[in-house]
Amino acid sequence: MTSVFVAGSRQLVRLNEQVLERLRNIVTGSYQVLIGDANGADKAVQSFLFGQGYSKVLVFCSGLKCRNNLGAWPTFNVDVPKGVTGRAFYTYKDIEMAKKADYGLMLWDGKSPGTINNVAELLKRERKVLVYFAPKQLFLPVGSVCDMEGLLLHCAPDDVLKIEKKVGLKDKLRKAVESEQSVLHF
Repeated sequence: MTSVFVAGSRQLVRLNEQVLERLRNIVTGSYQVLIGDANGADKAVQSFLFGQGYSKVLVFCSGLKCRNNLGAWPTFNVDVPKGVTGRAFYTYKDIEMAKKADYGLMLWDGKSPGTINNVAELLKRERKVLVYFAPKQLFLPVGSVCDMEGLLLHCAPDDVLKIEKKVGLKDKLRKAVESEQSVLHF
């Protein structure tokens, strides 16, 4: 079954009609939704899926307890090494979702390092991602490092610098480029 890793910024607590249309397409297509347990976009998407009575949802949680599972869907609890806290603690579940997903749908506020890190993780695994860029209310397809760089051009330079400091985006993009180059067979 085709799976979609759906995630987004914690600041995005409401889903507009553009996003709801894409989520309806996922439901109509009977895709497996892989989603986290965070407040914000994760919880808003969970609320929509619950309201639709959609059952093909798997909620990923770091550690033993989920923060949000509105539909009482099955969970995938990701082991996190002792002593890991903060952003790093929750990144473990995001990496698992990126590993298991066929595609990504990211709802991004243009500032959240976690969401753009998810895009990079999906790219590293040669997965295509559709990013809803909330500040301009548009969808941008990201299937390559070049696409990712184009997405970042929509952001304020200071925000890109902050993201770089928090998640090491340049290194992640370098690894994605290496992954892209490794698939060339000539």
